[in-house]
Amino acid sequence: MNVSETVEFIAALFILFGSIISVISAFGIIRFPDVYSRAHAATKSSTLAVLLTLFGAFIYFWISEGIISVRLILGIIFVYITSPTAGHLIIRAAYRSNVARTETTKVDELKEVYEAYERQQKNPPHHTEDG
Repeated sequence: MNVSETVEFIAALFILFGSIISVISAFGIIRFPDVYSRAHAATKSSTLAVLLTLFGAFIYFWISEGIISVRLILGIIFVYITSPTAGHLIIRAAYRSNVARTETTKVDELKEVYEAYERQQKNPPHHTEDG
C-alpha cells in the first residue's frame, strides 16, 4: 500500500464518518421531543458531519489530484461559521416566542437574564452630565 492509497483510505474514512454522523443527526432531528433539542441535533452533529465530509473530499483532491480546492476550503469555513450561528438564532427565536419545552427540562437559565433585560428596557438608567 503506497502513500496515495493510504491517503485515499484516510479521506474515505473521513467521508464515511461524516456520513454516519449525518445519519445519527437525522435520527436526532426525528426522535428528539422539542425544538430546542432538535435544533441542537441539527446544528452540532450535522455541522461535524458536513465538515468531516468536506475535509475528506479536500484531502482526496489535494493528495490524489494535486488540487487545492478553494471551494472546499470556503465551504468548510462557511459551514463552520454559519451553522452554529443559525442554530443559536433559531433557538433564541423559539425561546423568545415562548415555544414550549418538554416536561423533562428542569432548569431555565435564560429566564433571569431576559427578565433583567426587560426590567432594564422599562427603566433605563438616567445619566447626568457634569460640567
